[in-house]
Amino acid sequence: MVKATHEASHRLFQDHPEALAPVFEALGLPPPSKGDFDELSPDATEIRPMERRVDTVLRFAPDMGENFVLALESQTKKDPDKARSWAYYVAYLCAKYDLPVVLVAVCRDRATAQWATGPFECGVASWPTQTTRPIVLGPQTVPEMTDEATVARSPALAVLSTIVHSESRRAPAILEAVARGLLSFEPDITRYWFELVEVGLESTPTRENWRKLMQNAVTHFPGHRTLFEEKYLEGKAEGEARGEAKGVLRVLEVRGLVITDAVRKRIVTCSDLTLLNDWLDRAGTVERAEDLFTPGTGATELPEN
Repeated sequence: MVKATHEASHRLFQDHPEALAPVFEALGLPPPSKGDFDELSPDATEIRPMERRVDTVLRFAPDMGENFVLALESQTKKDPDKARSWAYYVAYLCAKYDLPVVLVAVCRDRATAQWATGPFECGVASWPTQTTRPIVLGPQTVPEMTDEATVARSPALAVLSTIVHSESRRAPAILEAVARGLLSFEPDITRYWFELVEVGLESTPTRENWRKLMQNAVTHFPGHRTLFEEKYLEGKAEGEARGEAKGVLRVLEVRGLVITDAVRKRIVTCSDLTLLNDWLDRAGTVERAEDLFTPGTGATELPEN
């Protein structure tokens, strides 16, 4: 089964290939821009990797310079079978697109990263027929993002840093700097990056630390009702209201009560958390779903929409 960490890193490279800057540095090339890439999705790649499928394939096609294909693989442990698969991927993509291929492995622990550098050889005796040498994005090659100003300039690389250094002793400092740096964006953009980091850290102990930062890092100036704080709190309240509304509907559904469209609309459009909490408490005892709105039974009457 594909792990969320895999999905997050490949979503990152597909949407923000500028995170590949360390790869281009290793190749002796200037940092790439998003406009230089095309995503290749026929037979060789799918969003959710399957057998005989590369995790992510991008074609680097700048206006000037050499075109080539990047094949990206996430690797969480040493795997001799994967080394053989990598050789197949490189040969297949080179033949399919008639372009040079660079294989990139993303690893979050040093031992796996060291193993993934290869070389992996296929040959007889002292004669290697094919040699596979991945470029590894791991703790040894991806910078530790501990400066929030740098994070604000390179958010995609910052997300990658949190993933590959999630098992490092420096992980708490990296998370703190990344959280602060991401707060420099508009609320919706900050929320996107925060969620991408959270998904990327799934199945790691570091994820809980990140979730705490997400809760606490609302603003640099708490209580001053800045635009970011207002937008954040507004979004948080809306999310809590949606959760309460779902809870009310779920209780009614489990009890087998009929929920008309009018009742459903009234519940899901309510933003009063106090009222929703009251409805949730009473959803387990009312005889009809409509009784939630009856005056004198513990709920405040709402005007009809």
